[in-house]
Amino acid sequence: MGHTPDRNQENRRALLRGIGTAILSTALPQAALANRVPQSQSSFQNILRAPDEVRCFTGTNDRVLLERTGFRWQSKGIDFLTEATHESLRLTLYAPAVSVSRLQLRWHGAIPENVRVLGDHWERSYGDLSWRSIVPECPLPWYFLAFDGKSTHGYGVKTGARALAFWQCDDQGISLWLDVRNGGRGAKLGDRKLEVATIVTREGTEDETPFAAAQVFCKQMCPASRALKEPLFGSNDWYYAYGKNSAEGILRDAELVAELAPSGSARPFTVIDDGWQNRLLFPDMAELAADIRKNKVRPGLWIRPLQAPLGTDPRLLLSANRLGPRKDRQTSTAFDPTIPEAQEMAIAKMRQAVDWGYDLVKHDFSTYELLGQWGSEMGASPALPGWGFHDESKTTAEVILDFYNSLREAAGQAILIGCNTMGHLGAGFFEAQRTGDDTSGRIWERTRRMGVNTLAFRLPQHQTFFTMDADCVAITSQIPWNLTQSWLNAVASSGTALLVSPDPIATGKEQKQSIRAAFALASSGNARSVPTDWLATMTPQTWQASGTVQRYDWLESSGAWPFEA
Repeated sequence: MGHTPDRNQENRRALLRGIGTAILSTALPQAALANRVPQSQSSFQNILRAPDEVRCFTGTNDRVLLERTGFRWQSKGIDFLTEATHESLRLTLYAPAVSVSRLQLRWHGAIPENVRVLGDHWERSYGDLSWRSIVPECPLPWYFLAFDGKSTHGYGVKTGARALAFWQCDDQGISLWLDVRNGGRGAKLGDRKLEVATIVTREGTEDETPFAAAQVFCKQMCPASRALKEPLFGSNDWYYAYGKNSAEGILRDAELVAELAPSGSARPFTVIDDGWQNRLLFPDMAELAADIRKNKVRPGLWIRPLQAPLGTDPRLLLSANRLGPRKDRQTSTAFDPTIPEAQEMAIAKMRQAVDWGYDLVKHDFSTYELLGQWGSEMGASPALPGWGFHDESKTTAEVILDFYNSLREAAGQAILIGCNTMGHLGAGFFEAQRTGDDTSGRIWERTRRMGVNTLAFRLPQHQTFFTMDADCVAITSQIPWNLTQSWLNAVASSGTALLVSPDPIATGKEQKQSIRAAFALASSGNARSVPTDWLATMTPQTWQASGTVQRYDWLESSGAWPFEA
């Protein structure tokens, strides 16, 4: 589940205008104006070397151009080190008396005009991932792939970075921006060396597909993911109940899942989504978990750990300034995880779910509650300026990593699914990740845009970062069954997590047969369908597995909906 409020980007635009002015104030060297690389040569850029330029932004984004001595960059109390090996480039910052906001690293090199680029998103994607022509000002969070018509090259930072990182690519070179702020202002690092990030690259070959190259590069960025031992499949009630659920309805879902799941060691889940907090309808959560288990189905639970109840001591909360001039001010009641007492209250929700007996916990909303923005709003600035966490010594990325680690420790052996979480920071902590914004049991267009797009374009992260969850297959009377059936088949065939939201009114004999077949495929662990037309469309229609090609028609008869879905 999720929610996207109205956007307000004035503060960010002002910030980016300032950064843009700073960048333009430095003349480009003649090397950047060289002729483009001939097509007979490789378009790969070697950036595992000292950058050609390093800029540092301090305080309210005052620009400092650092001076280079070998692999060290220094100026005005700032010491930045780039350590190159044949496999990576390690970046370290030492600024004991200066509050650093951002670093920009720039490598000059000619990029061919025909290159197409695919980037990632800060957290979930929002139906907008695609291979595109070079757009110089476009931020590409975490990593990007560059396809020159023959080979696909990768440029990224390893998972677990201590900065929020994004790339830019243009015909004269590559830039990496490292956001080392604490919320919306510079972190006070003190007398410690911050290991900011580790850059990795991969030069592609002509004998591999762009998809295969993307998979290998994702593995290179994340050498130690937290793998699931068994396939993840079952039910989640959100997309037919939308919070109007009950213990009786959940047990009905568990019975249906038990009926349709194949026998074998891999057992399905029934995940209870938001709404379970109503004690009249859910009188005993531990008993409900036990009752689900009686059906040989594993119980799962949705939680929102950072949401603070009304009346919480304001000293434990994050600043409302992180939201900007929003109308939905109630979301300002979020715990500040850098305050030990506040973090304990947030993590207690995870411990409670595990103590009740839930084998899987889906935790949601933490990025929005921490930073006050959805990923679709962040652009080049994940946080609005003018606020910070209680502990000013940590970067935002470090705050998030600490929070994820605390969730992991509290969960014990339970499976974690992150939703509205940063996958590049959650890799290694979460077994599974919701990689796209919400699908829908009411509006097919939303499933077409969000679900199909994230399934295709983040599929290389599946089983390299974590088990991917492209979101649920809603089986409702409001969505034409032929479209739902296509989505069900596509998710099952991909080998990613498969969770259905089966409205009992809409789940008849035909639907049950299709779910049974999808569960059999998903539970086998052998499904490996990949998109073959993703270079040409944002919602791939042609998918291939083991030599078999499946084509889906994702559009309703009236075509695509031109407004926000």
